[in-house]
Amino acid sequence: MRSIPPRPLRSNAGGTDSADLVDIVRDFIAAHHTTKRLFERFRVGELRFSELRELIGDDEASVLFRLKERCHSLFRPRDGSAAIASRGEALFDLAVGSLFHEAMKFRENFYQQEIYGPRVRALASGETSEDDVLFHEFEKLLSVVSERLAEGFQETEILIEQSIKQLRTLLRENPNDGQVLRCLLENQTDVEDVFGDPIDEVFAEIEGSAAAGYEFVGRSYLGSGFYREAEQAFVLAIERGGNTGELEGLARFARGMGAYLDRDYEVCLTQIGASLDSGKTVGDPLLDIARRAVSSIDQLVDAEDRERIGAAAAALLDRIGPGGAPETPVAN
Repeated sequence: MRSIPPRPLRSNAGGTDSADLVDIVRDFIAAHHTTKRLFERFRVGELRFSELRELIGDDEASVLFRLKERCHSLFRPRDGSAAIASRGEALFDLAVGSLFHEAMKFRENFYQQEIYGPRVRALASGETSEDDVLFHEFEKLLSVVSERLAEGFQETEILIEQSIKQLRTLLRENPNDGQVLRCLLENQTDVEDVFGDPIDEVFAEIEGSAAAGYEFVGRSYLGSGFYREAEQAFVLAIERGGNTGELEGLARFARGMGAYLDRDYEVCLTQIGASLDSGKTVGDPLLDIARRAVSSIDQLVDAEDRERIGAAAAALLDRIGPGGAPETPVAN
């Protein structure tokens, strides 16, 4: 999974946005990965209490704490007076909250087993008749702890699986979100491990088709100035049966802008021109980006190519037409 520091937790300012969902998806993927790794160590008797800090605790150092707090902030009104927006959001919030508290109980029981158990047994070796009742109670408690650990282990695994199901519902309730889909694609290996399905099937479940998922990813990258990534996403959308004419126009636009960043101005002009030839939706904001890029080429191109490429740039500017949309960055 990409090593991206989580955003600080914040109060719900009203409404779900892309960044909120991206944080939740990212933290859930990390929680799933961490739980799977630590519980495998528990199964073989190698887990140490200090390792559980990464998974479960009472501050942001714990991924389950962050996930629980983000869900509560986003899906529960601050004053508790209004209804939660959707059943999917409510159930996911409850599933994550239950997972957090079950994991916390597992941590406390594991602490008693790993820390208290050896100390009690060490002290018991020198017990007197006066201590006999006390150590008998200690042993009873430790026996119960062992049973609770096994139960907590099983319950936590069940809650993880139920939380995965509710996350799928939550994503279906929030389609057409390019930032969230980008997060899924950028963490493809971990996402496929969480859901047990290829990324194409995950996209199809959320957007109705894999092609639609890749198209939203491409448009999100395009709007952020990640032109090479946008082009690749549009190509994948075409390969999966998307609207070839429109997607090819967008892919060519992205290829042209990527070439601009690489100072390959001839390819830039050719590809942006080809995107206009497609006759499909490129949109005024993108045309404004192209206009500013193409208009700067005359000053950026090498002197020996200035006349030829400058003339081609001027001709393309005539095709693009005058501006009017608000300025946006050429690249992020």
